[in-house]
Formats: sequence, structure tokens, C-alpha cells
Amino acid sequence: MAVEVGQEAPDFELRDQHGKPVRLSSFRGTKNVVLVFYPLAFSEVCSGELYALRDDFPEVDRDDVELLTVSVDSSYAHRVWADREGFQFGLLSDFWPHGEVARAYGVFNEALGCANRASFLIDGGGKVVDTFASGDLGTPREAARYEEALAKL
Repeated sequence: MAVEVGQEAPDFELRDQHGKPVRLSSFRGTKNVVLVFYPLAFSEVCSGELYALRDDFPEVDRDDVELLTVSVDSSYAHRVWADREGFQFGLLSDFWPHGEVARAYGVFNEALGCANRASFLIDGGGKVVDTFASGDLGTPREAARYEEALAKL
């Protein structure tokens, strides 16, 4: 079952595209977190969604917001993808144990071995204030939902 609005966001530590450990709880009291799960790096829909976050949502660049994206790809694959596409936000690797964080959030697709498209907006106190997802892996999330979610902070 997916984590729901009002619940405390499950804490985790994953490595980013530079191999640096990133712990969700390290942002408590200082930043809100936009946590974006996506299936796989380099795919067309995933790339499009991350381009939109990078290019079309200045809200994720606010001082009080941290954008963290998560997939089962390795940190090495994330590094190549980030360098190629100019992604400056955290691309976190849920590679091993495979999909553990996606499972904790209830968004791991067991049949395909990757995360479903799901986003969680977490306030500075660690509570989920909004969540939304795509109906299937081939369909991007509605971009307007990020604006709507960020307005709740």
C-alpha cells in the first residue's frame, strides 16, 4: 500500500549520481522534499518528466525545496545521464537492495522490477502533504500537479 497524505514519510538513505549518501531525514526542519519515483533512466517518458522538472518548475529551485528523484538504476548510470542531460538535482539509486525504497513507499512494480511513476511532497516536518501518480508506466504524470502540490507548502 502506498504511503498516504498525513503519514510520516519513510526515512531512507540512498546514493546520488556522485556516490554521495543522501538521507531523507537530513532535510527535516530545513527543507520540503519533492520525491519523484520513475521507472528507468534514459527512457523517453522518464527523460521528459525530468526535463519538465528542470526547465518548467522554478518552484523546485526554491531555497526551501529539495528535489530528489529515485529509480532502480545504478549511481553510475545516473551519473552518465545527469552529465548528459544537465540534471543538477539528486538522482538517487534504489539499486540494492533492489527497489527497497520504492517498496517502502508502496510504488514498486514487482512484475517489471522498477518503480511506478509516483510523486510525494514531504513537508519540513517529514509528513506527506500530497501524492500523485501516473496510471501506467508509459504515461507521464500531469505537470500541473507539481504546481498544485507545491502550493500546499
